[in-house]
Amino acid sequence: MNFFESLTRRARQIDSLLCIGLDPRVDSASEARDVCFRLIDATAPYAAAFKPNAAFFERLGPDGWRTLKDVIAHAPDGIPVILDAKRGDIADTAEAYARSAFDELGAHAITANPYLGRDSLAPFLNRPDRGVFVLCKTSNPGADEIQSLSVETQHVASLRKTQHAASLRLFEYIAERAQTWNAEGHGNLGLVVGATDPDALARVRALAPDLWFLVPGIGAQGGDLQAALQSGLRADGLGMLINVSRAVAGADNPATAAQQLRDQINTLRREITLSPLPLVSRSPTLASDLITSQCIRFGAFTLKSGQPSPIYLDLRRLVTHPAILRRVAQAYARILNGLQFDRIAGIPYAALPIATAISLEMNRPMIYPRREVKDYGTKASIEGDFNAGETVVVIDDLATTGETKIETIQRLEAAGLKVRDVVVLIDREQGAGAYLAGRGYNYHAVAGLRSLLDEWKGSGAISEAQFGEVEGFLRQGS
Repeated sequence: MNFFESLTRRARQIDSLLCIGLDPRVDSASEARDVCFRLIDATAPYAAAFKPNAAFFERLGPDGWRTLKDVIAHAPDGIPVILDAKRGDIADTAEAYARSAFDELGAHAITANPYLGRDSLAPFLNRPDRGVFVLCKTSNPGADEIQSLSVETQHVASLRKTQHAASLRLFEYIAERAQTWNAEGHGNLGLVVGATDPDALARVRALAPDLWFLVPGIGAQGGDLQAALQSGLRADGLGMLINVSRAVAGADNPATAAQQLRDQINTLRREITLSPLPLVSRSPTLASDLITSQCIRFGAFTLKSGQPSPIYLDLRRLVTHPAILRRVAQAYARILNGLQFDRIAGIPYAALPIATAISLEMNRPMIYPRREVKDYGTKASIEGDFNAGETVVVIDDLATTGETKIETIQRLEAAGLKVRDVVVLIDREQGAGAYLAGRGYNYHAVAGLRSLLDEWKGSGAISEAQFGEVEGFLRQGS
């Protein structure tokens, strides 16, 4: 039986996904021992696992290290103990860390840093009865500084063996590599994914559907339990260890606090797994994001042309929803990674924040043509640096007939720039593709309005009557 088989048996046996963190914030080894022993004794009936943090014992010197070993040994048989040490080194150094954690201290699993690559994890993974939780997307505020960096396209393409692969952020790349490492070994690898970023949690779950996650960040760090479970649970209702430290250790009655947390987790996960929607459908999608942000509204509206419409699209509202705006930028990036261009050109005004978000997401330079040329200062008609002869990709929020894109393209071409591609978020499917193709430009849309309509109807966001009304409106405009 490997580590995760043991963990699964424990979780099912007591019907719990609760992991109790052991972080003794005391001044002596004897106090640390007493605190941890009492916490283990009180919460053992509800704990799927215990997780002592090595730092709180190491800082107490040799006695603290001995206490750590005693604390691990004090956990009742059948309850896995995960040493939170975040080890990561090479060759015989990694082997020494593995011997220390597993042979000397007696831990059943360890947290490890993948920054040095698969060989630094091998000494831990080579033991099938022991587990390794690899850091993927951590719960600290500064995690995005490194973990959300975009991975170069050639590395992703090599991984996926495709010419044009969608861009990945570093934590997503780690999740994909983890799947491979786990399959190549003993099936004893899990991931550390924080509860403070439910969107990232959902993305990692999509990339690693079968792995167990160690999930810190609930409680003092502000993670939302329901959002985390909704984003990270496997289809079988397992696959997550919800780690809680201070909320239990600092409670007047740790046993009661642990029981209440266990029960709260179980109530939520049963609601989620019993929902008629598959788990993947509950991760944020463009369709659900547009409803949440009210960028799409249904009712009686008058368009700029004076035409009445049962639907209104206002993508300017994305600026007040940074998480959604970022997901929109990532959706554009999946198309843009397959195109050749030097700069991004956003069309004022609705597309400017979108183009800026794309520029930041992809680390690609942006320019934009002004609607009104200044009669003072530089009198620039195009803002931003560029060189004549460069290729730009035009970014807009949506397209109806495509005619308004030509004015922008002509201004860019008049400045000596080349335009091959136009990319929008939503195609209203009223002729833009054919119109632009007829003038020699490639047209790309993240989503068509009709496919979004189908998703909104399927999810219950709109009624059958609303669906029929909008579909009829679109047919009239075709």
